[in-house]
Order: sequence, then C-alpha cells, then structure tokens
Amino acid sequence: MAAAIEVQDLGVYFRRNRRGRRSFKDLFAGASRRSRPGEFWALRNVSFTVQQGESIGVVGRNGQGKSTLLRLVAGVLLADEGSVAVNGGVAPLIELTGGFVGDLTVRENVRLTAGLHGMPKAEIARRYDEMIAFAELEEFQETPYKHLSNGMKVRLAFSVVSQLDEPILLVDEVLAVGDKGFRDKCYKRIDELLADGRTLFFVSHNERDLRRFCTRGLYLDKGALVLDAPINEVLDRYNADSTAG
Repeated sequence: MAAAIEVQDLGVYFRRNRRGRRSFKDLFAGASRRSRPGEFWALRNVSFTVQQGESIGVVGRNGQGKSTLLRLVAGVLLADEGSVAVNGGVAPLIELTGGFVGDLTVRENVRLTAGLHGMPKAEIARRYDEMIAFAELEEFQETPYKHLSNGMKVRLAFSVVSQLDEPILLVDEVLAVGDKGFRDKCYKRIDELLADGRTLFFVSHNERDLRRFCTRGLYLDKGALVLDAPINEVLDRYNADSTAG
C-alpha cells in the first residue's frame, strides 16, 4: 500500500514579507550565495512519510514552518527544494473562508465550493441539507456570503470541506475558532472521519486536541524537523524546550 504523504529533503525559501524570488544566476549558486539579508529558509531538509490512516500532529512555536508545511502538502505552495508526494486527494481545512465568493448566496457558494473540490452535482444535492444544518444556516441560504458573520463563514466552510470524500484531511487551527457547541460538532466530525480510515495531518497549538486526535508528532523548530516520534513524546520534548527557552 502506497504511503499517503511522502516528503523528501523539503525546502521552501522566503523573503521577509513576501515569497522570495531568485534570479537565473541564483539558481546555479551554492546555498551560501543564495542567502541574502532578509531572506530565509522557512523549511529546510525536512523528510518524513505518513502512512494511510495515520494521525499526525505538527508541533512548534509560531513562525517555525508548521502552516507552511501544511500548504506544501495541500499543493497551494510549491517547494524550492525536495519533493512532496501526496497519494490521494486532500480535504483542506486551512484558510477556511478562502475561495468563497462574497456576492454569491450561501446556497450558491455551497454548490460552487463543493464542485470545485470535485464533488459531483448529484452528491452536492444529496448532501446539501446536511451541510446547511451542520453550519446552522437554514435561515440564511439566500443571504449573500459577504453579509454573514465571521462565525457563520467558518461554520459554512468547515461543513462543506469536511463533507468531501478525500482520503487525507488537512487541519490548521480550525478548532480554535467558533463557540464550544460548534467545536464539539467539529470534534465529533473529525472522530467520524478518523474512524472511517482517513489520514489526518493536524496543525494546532492546543495540546489537548493534539493528544486527542494524533498518535504521532512532528516537531518543527527554525524550519527543521527536530523530532518525529509518538505524539506524547513530541509534546513532552516541545514543552521541555519551551520551558528551558
């Protein structure tokens, strides 16, 4: 059985405040010549494999490359070095409200977003009521998306994306938003997806959530993979480093 995610010698390069751009000459220069003031490697020499059905938690302080790694796996960011191979489609619970169109109604956005992610029209129609009910937006189906509150937008996006049948689920801090009732619904939905054999790649600062959903952890620090081990061991190391620092 092929691995769900294979990452080999991964590197991505930025300039402060924007993606780094290199000249043609830079492409043939050594790494020392490529680095200039204000430029840095957000990730460098990162390698790991995720098997199908695994639940992986990505741990690290802010700015250490966690969300960058998730975007590389999602395919919305391209690597400057190395490779990312994803065997199967992904359901990206990242930047949840991105891709929705402000002037379209809730109903139109559900059809558009689910369709863009590859859900057939008949399946969208079959699941539509369930998605609206999960988002608690029954009374707002004809409301333009731009008139929804931020909480409503997040509920709608989670509802739609979590209904995708992709084998790999990417989650970036989504459980940190919304009220307790909505978070509980999110927890239950993720539990259902994991019970169905989905692969979870999860970025969070919430230690309780990481211990609940994940069995293995990746600890990133300064763009490097410091530790790849069972989640409890990774969190213990991270907490020890944070205390020492």
